[in-house]
Amino acid sequence: MPCFNAQASVARAVHSIQQQTLSSWELIVVDDGSQDDSAEIVEEIANKDHRIKLIRRPHQGVVAASNAGLDAAQGKLIARMDADDVSLPTRLKKQSQTLLTEPELDAVSCLARFAGDADTAGGYAHHVAWTNQHTTPAQIKLNRFIDLPVPHPTLMYRRKLIDQLGGYCDGDFPEDYEMILRWIAGGAMIGKVNEVLYDWHDPASRLSRNDPRYDMEAFHHCKAPYLSQAIKDQNLTGRELWIWGAGRPARKCARPLESAWKAASGFIDIDPRKIGRLIQTRPVISSTQLPPIEESIIVSYVGTRGAREKIRDELLASGRTEGVDFWICA
Repeated sequence: MPCFNAQASVARAVHSIQQQTLSSWELIVVDDGSQDDSAEIVEEIANKDHRIKLIRRPHQGVVAASNAGLDAAQGKLIARMDADDVSLPTRLKKQSQTLLTEPELDAVSCLARFAGDADTAGGYAHHVAWTNQHTTPAQIKLNRFIDLPVPHPTLMYRRKLIDQLGGYCDGDFPEDYEMILRWIAGGAMIGKVNEVLYDWHDPASRLSRNDPRYDMEAFHHCKAPYLSQAIKDQNLTGRELWIWGAGRPARKCARPLESAWKAASGFIDIDPRKIGRLIQTRPVISSTQLPPIEESIIVSYVGTRGAREKIRDELLASGRTEGVDFWICA
């Protein structure tokens, strides 16, 4: 559990681990140079519970703090959580049982309950609901280029994943998303306990709200090389790339993929004002005039709410296979 200036919530987070029905655990709290009383709060609790270990470090960011926690962890199973959230009492027991009884899984998540204010953070509440829709390894893998289908702080994984595929990397990208994409690219299978075992809070200080490494542009730069590699792994690089979405936002999102793989041959749109135009010599075509399946890969970057499902349904109805002939990336 990395911790930075979380004095208002860290005791609640720690107590949620103390209240687990699984009693054999070690909690490593890495204080990342907090300027408030976070470390002192944890230290007071740890003095009364030998299972809790506090590591104090100078402020170097969440990646350094997370990796310091991994270095200190001794167990074969590692669970992650954030200092502003709550693990429900059966989380560790049910996730560890799943990993012990399903050896094909390398990591396991769970359903999360949005614990913020849906009136002021409706977008985040919608994201939590979206993650809860994807529960099987196949669904998680297929939807990984939209966003992270497994909330990072809900994860429990085998230590060997870190040893074989590496931990958190620092860079101009969301470190949790990059790590999960790297794991899946390396063959890791991630499942999910189909129960709510985690309360996911949404404080104003959350990094995803304030750090440019977590904005939409950073996500698309992060996912592009992994999507390009997924296409290459299927020996489909001879096909043309077509982008669904001819507007500026979609074209901007697609640029990292074009840099990582190849320039798009054209764009697909439903707006009659765009259809028939040329964008940098590339045509905009209607969704009723899709290129041949065996000659194209279609990647959708339309982020309008509700559009994702319609585009997926239309492409499936055309006889295409998701994850082969087309990808949804927004």
